[in-house]
Parts: sequence; structure tokens; C-alpha cells
Amino acid sequence: MTLTTPTAQSADTRQASLTAWLLQRGQVGEEQQQLLEGYCRLLLDLGVPLLRLHVAQSAFHPKYGGIGFDWLRNEGMSRQTYEHNPTPRDDWLKSPLYYLLSSGEGEIRERVPQDDAPARFPILNDLKALGATDYFAAAVQLEEHDPGQPVDPNNAPEGVLISWVSDARTGFSDADIDLIRAGLPALVLALKSAANRRIAEDLMQVYLGRDAGRRVLSGEIQRGSLQTIDAVLLYFDLQGFTKLSEQIPGDDLIAMLNAYFGVAVQGVHAFDGSILKFMGDGMMAMFNLNTAASSAAAGLDAVAQLRRALVELQSERAAVGLTNTGVTFALHAGEILYGNIGAENRLDFTVIGPAVNLTARLSGMHRAVGQDVIVSDAVRRAAGQTEHDLISLGRYMLRGVSEPQELFTIYGGEG
Repeated sequence: MTLTTPTAQSADTRQASLTAWLLQRGQVGEEQQQLLEGYCRLLLDLGVPLLRLHVAQSAFHPKYGGIGFDWLRNEGMSRQTYEHNPTPRDDWLKSPLYYLLSSGEGEIRERVPQDDAPARFPILNDLKALGATDYFAAAVQLEEHDPGQPVDPNNAPEGVLISWVSDARTGFSDADIDLIRAGLPALVLALKSAANRRIAEDLMQVYLGRDAGRRVLSGEIQRGSLQTIDAVLLYFDLQGFTKLSEQIPGDDLIAMLNAYFGVAVQGVHAFDGSILKFMGDGMMAMFNLNTAASSAAAGLDAVAQLRRALVELQSERAAVGLTNTGVTFALHAGEILYGNIGAENRLDFTVIGPAVNLTARLSGMHRAVGQDVIVSDAVRRAAGQTEHDLISLGRYMLRGVSEPQELFTIYGGEG
């Protein structure tokens, strides 16, 4: 963006330039980090002596409740996430942003003391070490809130907290503050637009899986929109879950389930797999890499690593007196249909086909063959030469499958 010399611009021209730029970037949906980097550079071009910008924005995520961005003139931008925490951090409680929310004031301005006197807020002492002279902050709510009711700073309505810091000898001028205020509505709307897209991506990944979430957001949302792919399917299952559900409290049961699934999901993702769905005490995952060989290798590697990781989990839980259970794995390779199935107003992004059915049949064979890992011959053939010691368990007739199937296991699971 080409700008005239800041001193040659009127206040109206500066405000128009800033607002127009923010609206244009918000309209195209620029991501938050890129948006804020451009915003800071533009403020500098418009003559604002900006040293630091901090933005904290609400998030809608199961792990964290907010995200933060810090820009420093000589260092650029960094991003942080703020995890859900029932006990607020001390630095948050003593911050000017906490004061903004708890007091109900829309903005706050503090001169950074240049002598040895302590600042009103501890963070200002840290900023003084960077050469800061002036601090300005604003809070903007993005949802309806009863103005007669106090805001809980630790559980605030959706909104944005922003602070600007100057290192000019006299700090921000009145014209600088006017410019910042004038651009604030457009900045917040652009941030909200970017955040909504990010929230959609996060929730799609959390509830549908990484691959399915990406596909849905890219437009694969019509009922019956399916594609045929070759993949390796993994069925992960907990043993004896029904009996356990009758023996231990519900909260303990769910905690155990989450602990085991947490390890399983991490292990699948580590080898570029996708979680397709959770089914009670079971989980279906898919490895769909560039070639059949690489998909098979990823599936075998994931199972071997998961078997070791779950032994560690079981040991840790047993050491503190928590309940454990056994786990089983079934791996099969084949052609599947992958996409949207269901009704017009309730769709599921899932997989169907004979390969899916055969994987489910394999998962029911663990007791018959006496092994916790069952690998189909299709996976063995796709993997080719492998470092895993695949031991034949014999040939079996499976319910609903016309031909006998040779089954294998991974000896030792050491990979």
C-alpha cells in the first residue's frame, strides 16, 4: 500500500487509510497473525510510534479458552494459547487488561514511569526495560451483555483485548490515540472474521478428524458426495469394557476411556493417520498416504508404537491405583468409500465398504487367535519388505467373507 509522508496527511486521511485497509483485509478473510502484522506496519507508516502490540482474543476450543498475539517492532509477531485453568494466573490478575474487564471501563491509558518508582501494573516495569513510555489498552465485547451486570474477567463474554505501547519520548500523541480509536471497530471485526474461520477449522478437526474436517470446510458437504480410495484401516478396541462399566464409577470409567483414547489418537496422528470415529469403547482410524506401501508401513508403525505407549500408560495408572484394561488392534487394507452419508439435515463423514466390514470382523477374532494385534494378509502384501516381524496365525473363515483369510500378528510389537 503506497502512502504519503505521515506529516503530510490530515487526520481524516490517516483514519480513512487505516479503516479502508482493515476492511479490505477482513473482507478477504486474512488470518489473524498476518492481519496484525500488516496493521502494525501500517500504523508505523502512518506515523504512530508503535513499539509493541498485544492482542488477546476469545477462543472456542476444548483445550484452550483464548489466543494471544504479541508484536515487537524489532522482533515481529508471536502467538500463544491460553489453556482453560480454574485458577487464574497471578500475572493475569495484576494486569491492566484484567483491570479493564473487572472495572467495566472500555479503555485505559498509563504513562510508563521513567524513574525508579514502581508502576501501577507490574507489566509496565517489564515494558520500561524495552524503552516503553506510554501504554494504551481497550476492551471490546463481541456478544450481547447486560451493561448492568458485572463482567467476570475469568469467564468473560466473547471479545478482544488490545494494548498499544509507544517508546517515543512523549509517548502517543492525541492524534495517534484518535487514529487508534477510529480504526478499532474495523480491526475488531476483521479479527472476529478471522477467528470465526479458525474456530470452524478447529471444531471440524476435533469432531470430524483432521482430514474429514478439511474436506467439509473445502466444500464436500453434499449428501452422497463419496470418493473411492485405497487405505489401511485400524480398529482399536478396549477389552472388557462392558464388565468394567458395571464395576467402577462413571467418572473413573470416562477418565480411563479418555486416557486410552488420548494415547491412541496421538499415536495415529504421529504416523499421519486420520481418526474416522469413536464407537463406544472402540476407535476407527485410516492411513491414506501416497502409496499402498507407505500406508501399510504407517499402520504397522503406529500399532507397534501404540502397543509400547499403552504399556507405559498402564504402568503409570497401576502405580497410582487406577483401573486398567486390555486393548486390541486390527489392521486391514482395501478399497473404501469415503464421504457424506445420511439425511439432508444430518450427515456423517464416514467410510463404508467390504474393507470396513472385514476390519470389524478381524476385531472380533482376538480371543480366537489369542493375540492383541491382528494384521490381514492385504496389509502384509502392501507393506512388502518390513522391519516388523509378521507371524502367520493361520487361515480362517470369517463371517460374511467368502474366501478364507490368512491372518498375522506383529511379534513382540517392538517394530
